[in-house]
Amino acid sequence: MLKQHLQQKLLQKLSPQQIQFIKLLQVPTVALDTRIKEELEDNPALEDPSLMTAEEPKSEYDDLNEDRNEYDSDSGEETSVDEFNVEDYLQDDNTNDYSTSYNNGDDDEDKKETPIAIESTFFESLQEQLDLVPLSDTDFIVGKQIIGSLDDDGYLRRPITSMIDDLAFSQNVMVEEEDVLEMLKVIQSFDPPGIAARDLQECLSLQLKRKDVNNPIVKKAIAIVEHHLDEFTRKHYDKLEKSVGLSSEELKEVVAEILRLNPKPGDSNQVTTKQLQIIPDFHISNNDGILILTLNSKNAPELRVSRSYMDMFDHYDKASQKDKKLKEAVQFVKQKLDSAKWFIDAIKQRQQTLLKTMNAIMHYQYEYFLTADERKMRPIILKDIADKIGMDISTVSRVANSKYVQTEFGTFLLKSFFSEAIQTENGEEVSNKEVKKILEDCIGNEDKRRPLADEKLTEILKDRGYNIARRTVAKYREQMNIPVARLRKEL
Repeated sequence: MLKQHLQQKLLQKLSPQQIQFIKLLQVPTVALDTRIKEELEDNPALEDPSLMTAEEPKSEYDDLNEDRNEYDSDSGEETSVDEFNVEDYLQDDNTNDYSTSYNNGDDDEDKKETPIAIESTFFESLQEQLDLVPLSDTDFIVGKQIIGSLDDDGYLRRPITSMIDDLAFSQNVMVEEEDVLEMLKVIQSFDPPGIAARDLQECLSLQLKRKDVNNPIVKKAIAIVEHHLDEFTRKHYDKLEKSVGLSSEELKEVVAEILRLNPKPGDSNQVTTKQLQIIPDFHISNNDGILILTLNSKNAPELRVSRSYMDMFDHYDKASQKDKKLKEAVQFVKQKLDSAKWFIDAIKQRQQTLLKTMNAIMHYQYEYFLTADERKMRPIILKDIADKIGMDISTVSRVANSKYVQTEFGTFLLKSFFSEAIQTENGEEVSNKEVKKILEDCIGNEDKRRPLADEKLTEILKDRGYNIARRTVAKYREQMNIPVARLRKEL
């Protein structure tokens, strides 16, 4: 049996303009220029005056521009094609609607190009060394296969049998395991030392064997690496002294010798282009105790709606007779004008949202930005900023997770200024970053021969008024990538 009933639902749908704004908000500064160029290519009604020549041809509709005042530009209602108002799209070319700073200034640094050094890649360097070795065609192909199988850190982690199969199927080269191992020795003789090792032990051993093997310290370092690496990595120095027959002084020298080795030889020759390029979205400068926030000028391009397109529409719209083709032309031009206006508005809204969010963060963490002292950082969550600027938490999150600010003491992701609150014995709320800074200072100043255990660190914090559990101390230590006390021990 069918029943009819009324049901009320509250649905929230985003308009195309809102979707466009959200997408633009997430675009980093380094990619914004590309996104704008794509829009300029796609929409002829959108213009960037900075890309236009000074001797721009005069529009055949320029005379119409003088009579713009007869149109009502204050109407905010949606209009049909016949009621279309060109005034809504006009901008004063002499004024810049994009304020990039709360203390308006131009960021000349953004306009400077950074030269990039041309250098060979890690794999190209190995290939060049292979080219200099007199080899048979088969051995040369095997050598190329080994080099191509290396990881970015310089290790060969692929099984020999897998490379043999690859050579057989892809290059029709039949070789035995002994042939590959012989070529592996050749590659391992290349620079940097330790390259093409199959594990850490072999990597360190290869580097030590490039040194003076008649040196007693090097000899004992090789013995430790090849037979007692586990005890070495766990810093069981007492066991090493007994196993290898070392005095305390000799052990110090051997440990120092091993620590000078490179556990990731491939990293030393990596090309700089693999590094992520970060262009800060904001700059904060300290002017005698007054912080000045500036938005990167690349976030505020001087876009405008094409005057020739507006004149074209006005001309079509005023035509006394409108046939089907003319109406289609009018509709097309209006669509492009609307799209251009929406994009400009989205860019403006993006800029205003970025500035409002960063300005609120800056004022919350004013003492920190003045001093760079993490102990001055206040606890703050996304909701605090969202409430302050009257925006949704998701909007603040998009800004905090994708934007960077450059200060006088470094460049930081905005989300690094958010932290949990911890209550002291006095009932005062402090940031967990303050606690982490104290932990870092304690560990940095500890006696490395007797490093502080987590229990001792917990006691130190309690003495300073921070009532924190040992497991929380351990969690903060791990977040800062600091090993346990036993692994921080030095001779």
